[in-house]
Amino acid sequence: MTPFQTSNPALATDFSNPFAFRDAGAMEAITQTATMAGVIQKTTFLVTLAMAAGVGGFMVFKAYPATLWVGSIAAFVITLGIFFVMRGNPMRAIWLAPLYALVQGALLGGVTGIMEQLLIARLGTSVPGGLAFQALVVTGGAMGATLILYRAGILRPTQRFKAVLGAATLGIMITYLISFALSFFGISMPFISLASTMESGTVGLIGLGLNLVILVIASLTLVTDFGMIEDQVNAGAPKRMEWYCGFALLVTLAWIYFEAVKLIVRLAMIFGRRN
Repeated sequence: MTPFQTSNPALATDFSNPFAFRDAGAMEAITQTATMAGVIQKTTFLVTLAMAAGVGGFMVFKAYPATLWVGSIAAFVITLGIFFVMRGNPMRAIWLAPLYALVQGALLGGVTGIMEQLLIARLGTSVPGGLAFQALVVTGGAMGATLILYRAGILRPTQRFKAVLGAATLGIMITYLISFALSFFGISMPFISLASTMESGTVGLIGLGLNLVILVIASLTLVTDFGMIEDQVNAGAPKRMEWYCGFALLVTLAWIYFEAVKLIVRLAMIFGRRN
């Protein structure tokens, strides 16, 4: 087993075996098996739930921006706890995945609201259609394009593809954790942190380039997600595992959305100042 079977931690290592999901339900009577249609339905439900929670988070954190810091820490602890509980018993995803969607959605909505508020303060206006709408368009476009390329056989999760992408994702996640830890001491990591998205000039352009690279990596993670889920479905995973597959896809989509928000803010700051 290679160290990086997939770049999505929700599907990594333990579930590299195509029969892992089926084995996870071995203690239950399996009367129905998972289907791709079922995974799509569960993913759609979780994404809808996250978007609804995002509206609430957008309104609350935008009105009370000082609470975002506490909310971020609480969301980090809750989502990390949910992640490890489901990694230990993925069958619990049937009720933990919706909870994850609510918490993650509220946090991302809050981040979007505050970033839009900062844009208005700096530029006097937000982006056309609003920051949330544009980020959702980018996220949907990334998923749609990746799925088309995957179905066409242009992008396939080969072992080398998964190893390279997994290593890149691990490096990014470590960098983000360091950035998060430094923020406790009032230190903003250049080019990476949310605060750096408000920079323009050369610093802004470098940050934009890094942002684009990370967004591409996040989008390519969907390729490994699709491949792993397809393998599990073909191996006869139990019906309830559709919830875990939906959760795994939501983890990647949340990352793509976060990077999309940063990208749009950077573009607005760089080109908005030239008008």
